[in-house]
Amino acid sequence: MRAIRIHDHGGPEVLTSEDIHAPTPGPGQVLVTTSRTGVNFIETYQREGVYDVDLPFLPGSEGAGVVAAVGEGVSSLSVGQRVMTSQGTGTYAEQFLVNADQAAQVPDSIGDDDAGALPLQGFTAHYLTRSTYEVGPETTAVITAAAGGVGGLAIQLMKQLGATVIGLTSSQDKAETARQLGADHVLPYEGFADAVLELTDGEGADVAYDSVGKTTFDESLAAVKTRGTVVLFGGASGQVPPFDLQRLNAMGSLYVTRPSLNAYLRTPEELQWRARELFEAVDAGLRVRVGGSYSLADAASAHTDLESRNTQGKLLLVP
Repeated sequence: MRAIRIHDHGGPEVLTSEDIHAPTPGPGQVLVTTSRTGVNFIETYQREGVYDVDLPFLPGSEGAGVVAAVGEGVSSLSVGQRVMTSQGTGTYAEQFLVNADQAAQVPDSIGDDDAGALPLQGFTAHYLTRSTYEVGPETTAVITAAAGGVGGLAIQLMKQLGATVIGLTSSQDKAETARQLGADHVLPYEGFADAVLELTDGEGADVAYDSVGKTTFDESLAAVKTRGTVVLFGGASGQVPPFDLQRLNAMGSLYVTRPSLNAYLRTPEELQWRARELFEAVDAGLRVRVGGSYSLADAASAHTDLESRNTQGKLLLVP
């Protein structure tokens, strides 16, 4: 099969297309013939050597496709079924392995692009809005990077749940995207806490979902109400430095949490529930944005475009 491998750390040019042997599913695993591979920032960090990986390395954890073979003991999936996952192995390839209990069955109503683009960002948006802080009709929520992949899906999920959404963006183009996705209000980052307080008659938001981190965290704390919640789920501007927990008391008995996706996909039942609700949301009008599709051999261009931060929507590889 054709696959992308990294033999030396470096820029996008180190992503090389090669012929290698297709893997064989072990106990509890399935082999998937890839229809789409999701491209994510973690793969650029692995490529550069920021994250330690053994070389040669076949990147990719997110993908969708059709089950081609099943390993010993697998009864939940069978050959020919469509699946998607955020927890596969070596998905930058024409075929990849995944544990059967970490793959979600994809219904016929979901196209290949949506199945490839949904897993990582969709599961993240779902756990944030349905589990970390459960959003409802009475919720006012702030979300950073509102035009981004997770932000755009989270806005739509929150609007389907009846919430009032305040999106934060860094440009007019992104602000317009956030409005099109359903944000009730869109603000620039500068001074957003005061603007949120003004929009909420001085009370503050119920929850602030913050993926930016270092440069926005203090204002996220200031933007939520008494006993409000700040969900720090990323650090695009850098990691938040240690801070005195007494500040949470002084600012109104606030809650702060730092979640991660794997902690919200702990059981097959939880994964299937999240997938089912995402598929239902798509059927109800959730817009899954694809910012670009590339041939598998052109993975270097996908990395270049992703790192430019000028794309909006998921980037996909198509074998």
